[in-house]
Amino acid sequence: MPIQRMDNVLIVVDDLDAVISFFVELGMELEGKGPIEGDWVERVIGIDDVRQEVAMLRTPDGHGRIELAMFHTPKAIRAEPRDAPANTLGIRRVMFAVDDIEDVVARLRAHGAELVGELAQYENSYRLCYVRGPEGIIVGLAQQLG
Repeated sequence: MPIQRMDNVLIVVDDLDAVISFFVELGMELEGKGPIEGDWVERVIGIDDVRQEVAMLRTPDGHGRIELAMFHTPKAIRAEPRDAPANTLGIRRVMFAVDDIEDVVARLRAHGAELVGELAQYENSYRLCYVRGPEGIIVGLAQQLG
C-alpha cells in the first residue's frame, strides 16, 4: 500500500489562539503548541528564515489531526479573498461528523462563526451545513440521521 494514513491538514492562520479556541469548541483536543524554526523546516517547506508557532489538534477518536501554523517570519500572505466562495480553487473546507448539528453551530457562533449558506437536509440521510469561522476557515458539519 503506497500510504499508511492521512496524518494531518495544515491551516496557516494570523490569530493562532482564536483558531485553536474555535477548533477546541468544535470538540478537537489540543495535542501541543510551540515554536518551529531552523534549517530543517526551511529545507522542508522551501522558505528561508522561517519562524513560526505551530499547534496540533486531534479529533476525539484520535484518527484525524489539524495542524495550525502562524508565521512570525516571513509573514503569511493571502492567496485569495478572505471569504472565498465554495467554488474557489484549492482546499475549501474540512468536514466533521457531529451528533447534534444545531448545538455545534450555536457553540461555534459564540466564537464568531457564521453559516455560509443554511442548514439543509440531504434526503433522509444527513443534515449538513458549512460554517465560516475565524480567519475565514470553512468547516463542514454533517449529522447522520436515523
